[in-house]
Amino acid sequence: MDSADIQTDIFLTEGTGHAIEISSGLRDSDYDLVVAVGGDGTVHEVANGIRESPMRMGIIPMGNGDDFARAIGIPLKDIEGAVRILKEGSDYTVGGIRVEGLKAPEHHSIQSPKHYTVTGEPTKDGNLVRWSFLECDGGVTSSINRMKEEGHFSWISGQKKYTFLAIKAILGWKSQMAWIRVDDQPGRKVDLTGLFAMMQAETFGGGYRVAPGMHPFGDKACIMLGFGLSKTQMLRVMGPLEKGRHVGRWGKISMDACRKFEVMALDSDGNPTEDRGHDPPLFISLDGEISMTTPVRFEFHENQLKVRGGPKPPNI
Repeated sequence: MDSADIQTDIFLTEGTGHAIEISSGLRDSDYDLVVAVGGDGTVHEVANGIRESPMRMGIIPMGNGDDFARAIGIPLKDIEGAVRILKEGSDYTVGGIRVEGLKAPEHHSIQSPKHYTVTGEPTKDGNLVRWSFLECDGGVTSSINRMKEEGHFSWISGQKKYTFLAIKAILGWKSQMAWIRVDDQPGRKVDLTGLFAMMQAETFGGGYRVAPGMHPFGDKACIMLGFGLSKTQMLRVMGPLEKGRHVGRWGKISMDACRKFEVMALDSDGNPTEDRGHDPPLFISLDGEISMTTPVRFEFHENQLKVRGGPKPPNI
């Protein structure tokens, strides 16, 4: 940063959620950029802190996934290139997905997430509100992120970490039923053996092309649904998923434009309920961070965040 003649003040985070507190405190400052130095989790928190403000977010990617940085055209494993974009890059505005649901429960090594006023007030007492700018997912994929937070395969980095976590999550997955609704379509019951992901970018998990051709600069998100998969099919789809060749497989995996999505547990009569979530919890991951459990609602909103990216982001 010094060699690029960029003046900086450095703020060090001390735990989960601290980047939201720091960045929200800078919303009305004179800084030119608020820069997230880290992975998609750090980006997620900084973006939640400055959303709908005049501030712009820059990124120096140093995480395991760095998928949002990839989506806005920031080079990975090239700190000088990322710094150059902070100084000479292009400014964009991206949408965000408002997510409201029950707080994820505490784990012996993981605190339950805190409410922050800057993210907006929930419509129901006890709920949590967060904004996603990369992806929201549940099912096997959220189990992967939960295991990452719990420290599984901590000695492995990058996409390889997510591959090992995925295999472990698939082999240990137990089927659950749920009720889902996409936009204003009729709700339906599904077997959650598989995945769902509401995406604003093409990749997550360190480069897996979950939503081929997607980018975060449009007027809607997309929903990737793949339910009722056997464990063998989930293992077999990992290769095609990495390359973006999974859509349509076995007639069970679909990708469609989406602005609203809901997931609920079923009561003893098999009807959707807002009174309780899944047992064991169905974790909901936002931008790679476990935040919530069912019942949960997702809603896309345009023009939520200003970002500094590369001159030629992918897919636009």
